[in-house]
Amino acid sequence: MPDQNSSSLPTLLLLLPLLSALAILLGNKVLKGACIALSVFSAAICFVVSFMMLGTENSTPLLLPFLEVGKIRLVIDALIDQQSRGMMFIVTSIGLLVHIFSLGYMKDDDGKVRFFGALSLFMFSMTGIVLAGNLVMMFIFWELVGLSSYLLIGHWFEKPSAAEASKKAFLVNRIGDFGFMIGILMLFMANHGDVSFIGLKEGFAEGPLHEMAKANTTFMMLAALGIFMGAVGKSAQFPLHVWLPDAMEGPTPVSALIHAATMVAAGVFMLVRCSFVIEASPDAATIVAWIGGLTALMAALMATQQNDIKRVLAYSTLSQLGYMVMAVGLLAMQVSGAHHEAGPGHPAMFHLYTHAFFKAMLFLGSGAIIYACHHEQDMWKMGGLMKHMPVTFATFAVGTAALMGVPGFSGFFSKETILGLGFEACRPLFWVGVTTAMLTAFYMTRMFVVTFFGKPRTDHAHHAVEAPIVMVLPLIVLAGLTLLSPIGPITRLLQAMVPNHAEEHPTVMIASISALLIGLVSGFVLYRGKDKDPLNIKLFANKFYFDEIYAVLVKVLQDGVAWVVTGIERIFVDGLVARLPAFIATRLGSAARVLTGGHLQAYTFMLGAGVLMVIYLVVFVLPHMGH
Repeated sequence: MPDQNSSSLPTLLLLLPLLSALAILLGNKVLKGACIALSVFSAAICFVVSFMMLGTENSTPLLLPFLEVGKIRLVIDALIDQQSRGMMFIVTSIGLLVHIFSLGYMKDDDGKVRFFGALSLFMFSMTGIVLAGNLVMMFIFWELVGLSSYLLIGHWFEKPSAAEASKKAFLVNRIGDFGFMIGILMLFMANHGDVSFIGLKEGFAEGPLHEMAKANTTFMMLAALGIFMGAVGKSAQFPLHVWLPDAMEGPTPVSALIHAATMVAAGVFMLVRCSFVIEASPDAATIVAWIGGLTALMAALMATQQNDIKRVLAYSTLSQLGYMVMAVGLLAMQVSGAHHEAGPGHPAMFHLYTHAFFKAMLFLGSGAIIYACHHEQDMWKMGGLMKHMPVTFATFAVGTAALMGVPGFSGFFSKETILGLGFEACRPLFWVGVTTAMLTAFYMTRMFVVTFFGKPRTDHAHHAVEAPIVMVLPLIVLAGLTLLSPIGPITRLLQAMVPNHAEEHPTVMIASISALLIGLVSGFVLYRGKDKDPLNIKLFANKFYFDEIYAVLVKVLQDGVAWVVTGIERIFVDGLVARLPAFIATRLGSAARVLTGGHLQAYTFMLGAGVLMVIYLVVFVLPHMGH
């Protein structure tokens, strides 16, 4: 029997941030200073409600009828299970801490009311994705997340780079969303109009989709890859990864919100929700795993040569998202090969869960550093901050250790789970994961040493002081969650985040620890006491020139096609179809105008010509038509 509050709690979670966003964006002139308090209050209530939901039973409450045509019935409903409860707790907790941090970070910003309104809209969009009980509802909120992230990334729209970054994020995500939509329509057609997650799972178990997966493997592979395209765009996987680093142009709290547990994690959450689709196609599972592995390795290489402290963390997020996507593909390969169903726990969700806390802390920590250094983001203009910002240093050290996978920290456990899965399912991807882990330890040690150790390289760094308590408090809370997340009551509450126990292999542990030590030692030795980068690898620093390649492709393909289409339009459409008939009609009208000049002789002549024409037709033409 479902909990009697199964409908009221999800409805409150969904509507509260929406009402907050509407009140702020439409009534900010009336509410004024109360707008910010309203946004923070709604985030706090959402966190409390999500915490209350951790103890509820599984249910599928109907929130709102949406569309009914014949047998097709599309609704706004919620799927309350272990995964959605755990994901909602992460989204609302990170969201609340970002709201609190923003009170200090954005206090002098002229557009802070608009900023908090966009934050509330973002929270509404994310809660909709997490609660979604079917793919249509998820797609609606998927697009709303794209809109709200566009508003947040482009918050400082008067700055050209921020405006360009927001447009880039929006357009690149639309490419992935188009594939997502096609995948949804293919499943909609194959499963007779039922795209609810429960209906799809039943369809793959013993319904029409089960037969389709056996009879038409190509169709199922294309449907799975269409769904995956949505995650490629939203979770910034190769080749649609180019928008994520540019999103750093937004305020730092936005970076924490987008790169920690919310927007980019939505793609991973969706893939886990739709894991049965990928498991139905071994070819699709292999492609998903390799795309994730390639993204993880490629982003880690890029991160080794970035100088902007936020961009290092952005490429780190790309790399860790690649880990999660690789885990989805690896588990699908393993499950489809063994013909058994995966349990509720998923390695990708476990890494998403641990990564959310320490990456949010690292981004907010970088925000505290940037704030203290008068909005300087180049880490080569920092240095010696360990003495000036001891709390930020301590929390940043915890986050760095977790991200590198130091034993005992949360990132170690989730990383080992994915590497163990790779060792069992695909050895080449296992070694890709190990190499990525080594690079992660290297670039994080590089950033930590350059930022906090040595002597201050500029006056801003020399005079830096600890951030205000409203900014430091979220760092301390997140550091605590980072340390406690793999153990204790939090893990028991978030059951779906922790995967089933996997067999431990000595090779995995040895390779993981070796990668950590190699990366840490080499990073420390190379960058200790340095004032500039001794490596200076242009290929990595310039992000493998993907932006330049895409610029050429757009110029050659899009602009070239546009030039050809414009030529065809001017010659055929505009010339032959539109202008030529108009020209002929104009000339005929001009020629006929002389016959209507008002002269009696001309009219008499026309009458006589008409009579002669009639006589000719009657006498000579009509008699022969009968024969």
